[in-house]
Amino acid sequence: MQIHVYDTAQQVGQAAAMLFASQVIRKPDSVLGLATGSSPIDCYQQLIAWHKAGLLDFSKCISFNLDEYCGLPVEHECSYHAFMKAQLFDHINMKASYVPDGNAPDLAAECARYDEAIRRAGGIDMQLLGIGRNGHIGFNEPADHLVYGTQIVHLTESTIQANRRFFESEKDVPRQAISLGIGGIMAAREIVLVAMGEDKADAIRETVMHDINPRVQASILRAHPHVTILLDRAAASKL
Repeated sequence: MQIHVYDTAQQVGQAAAMLFASQVIRKPDSVLGLATGSSPIDCYQQLIAWHKAGLLDFSKCISFNLDEYCGLPVEHECSYHAFMKAQLFDHINMKASYVPDGNAPDLAAECARYDEAIRRAGGIDMQLLGIGRNGHIGFNEPADHLVYGTQIVHLTESTIQANRRFFESEKDVPRQAISLGIGGIMAAREIVLVAMGEDKADAIRETVMHDINPRVQASILRAHPHVTILLDRAAASKL
């Protein structure tokens, strides 16, 4: 596990973009694992800028997103389908991009289908992660155990409150999500986790300094051979 600390959140995003750009240049047909939320935005903006400057070509790349809300229409501005289109996909030439279907009539079958699609693509080469205040990665919330495959998750109150700012009211925040499981995340060949802000400092400390614990799902990353954690000084303040 490598940990790098930067002065600003923007520098964190740029550093993450450098890693993903290197991956795409090194392997033009890379399979990229992508994330949503505020943490990846600076990374995506930098990748878009390099693409528009003619420095990055995504035409042979495919991507799989970590998660999606259940029961939220894909055209809803808060869906992760809409987020990814606005923040990345509409601005680059990705060959194909996939987001779990939180409206599938059979969610269990959708979980199995998503895992199989990643397997058929050859697995994820580089996975981007954020981290929740409670240590979740993807939407894998604190639990008594780790779940291997893509799963349906009941969101915790802390996650609902953290996501409340994106919706008109708390009652509009979905209570379930479909998420790549811990096994799917750990199967990625390389993992890049970004965290910014003092509100992530406790989760980062628990992830990198304490034992592996399913109550802090990100702590499993200590068992992965190729993890890079990029932090601003606020997120690193309790290390």
